[in-house]
Amino acid sequence: MAKTSTSFFCKNCGASSAKWVGKCPSCGEWNSFVEEVIHKEKEEFKSTWKESNKGRSNKPIAIKDVEEGNEIRIQIQDKELSRVLGGGIVPGSVVLIGGEPGIGKSTLLLQIALQFKDLKVLYISGEESEAQIKMRAERIPFSNDNCYLYTETSTQKIGKALKEAEPDIVVVDSIQTLQSDLIDSTPGSISQIKETAGDMIRFAKETGVPVFLIGHITKDGTLAGPKLLEHMVDTVLQFEGDRHHVYRILRSTKNRFGSTNEIGIYEMQSAGLREVSNPSEILISQRDEALSGVTISATLEGMRPLLIETQALVSAAVYGTPQRNSNGYDAKRLNMLLAILEKKCGLKMGLQDVFINIAGGLRIEDPGIDLGIVAAIVSSYENVSVDSKIAFIGEVGLSGEIRAVNRIEQRIAEAEKLGFKTVYLSKFNKLPSSNQKIKIIQVSKLDEMLSYLFG
Repeated sequence: MAKTSTSFFCKNCGASSAKWVGKCPSCGEWNSFVEEVIHKEKEEFKSTWKESNKGRSNKPIAIKDVEEGNEIRIQIQDKELSRVLGGGIVPGSVVLIGGEPGIGKSTLLLQIALQFKDLKVLYISGEESEAQIKMRAERIPFSNDNCYLYTETSTQKIGKALKEAEPDIVVVDSIQTLQSDLIDSTPGSISQIKETAGDMIRFAKETGVPVFLIGHITKDGTLAGPKLLEHMVDTVLQFEGDRHHVYRILRSTKNRFGSTNEIGIYEMQSAGLREVSNPSEILISQRDEALSGVTISATLEGMRPLLIETQALVSAAVYGTPQRNSNGYDAKRLNMLLAILEKKCGLKMGLQDVFINIAGGLRIEDPGIDLGIVAAIVSSYENVSVDSKIAFIGEVGLSGEIRAVNRIEQRIAEAEKLGFKTVYLSKFNKLPSSNQKIKIIQVSKLDEMLSYLFG
């Protein structure tokens, strides 16, 4: 008879223990162990697909004797995803895409699957039926006769389907819905995620077929399941954005085959996700008249320079305690900038309500937009508009100094490309050697910049 046993697993890192413990010895989390029923068969699960690495020598080899070869990647039409992956899809790689419910993960991968004309794609869904997927595919302006649908959750049946179909690319939606017959626990549990993800990774490495996995996230914004899942895969992509806004950001948090400093930007439309090749033009609103409290800042999202619109509203505090609200910008950093303005520039910000907004629903953590935030606050405070052809680049220190930021050349080039006439930046930034047509004003103190703008 089969032997049935129970074991305890850490929800954070996936560590196992024969008995319950209060603190995980691996990751140090408290009260993270849960009990799960494990049903082990006498025969271990064996691969049902053909192996492509038979006959490979498995002997130690000196690193100097390893032959270098150019890695062949599968090229895709989606330039945003290709950039984030590092220049295409690596054969045999496993890519995990996580994001909030309804953000567009399934739409993105179905759209990618329909873009391949010469490759056979198997789309495995454990959440939707073929008819539901077909309805979504009809809205996407791509068609692929080599895209096959398979609705199943058992990895044993999926393994047989993979052997029969012999696809070139596999998409699994989602990894939390898969289950292995070798384990009695429910789908989505720690042991099931480890087992099913291990099966898909084993398939990818043995056959050289790339696999895309869709993963759910928890209320904390992290991928559901043990942290071990992120260590098992080759690439982890986070699909971010607000469901009430049309823009989505595809961000790489782990990539064994490329940089983690690249992002892709999409616009959600009725016909699917549209690539945004020049996001700066979209994030900057076109205004008919000059408005106070609006400035343009040059920032970096990954390796891509962006020009964003920073908006500020300053009004007299009606209630006793002034309000400090920030949307898309760090609230603690906003409080710091307000204290600097009051201490170093003599502005009575302690009696004012201050509201900050980053246009487009973006969340920016780059301190290089401090100068633009300060200019927007003073513009609203004085009710004086700032020229729409001025861009701001700089980090503000506690003593009111304007600090240099990195990759200043790319930020200036982006501002010049979009037709800006003037840019304010730190005096301590080394300017690029090439001649710039844009006017550059270098300042070292915050009050010096404000005297330029507002006299």
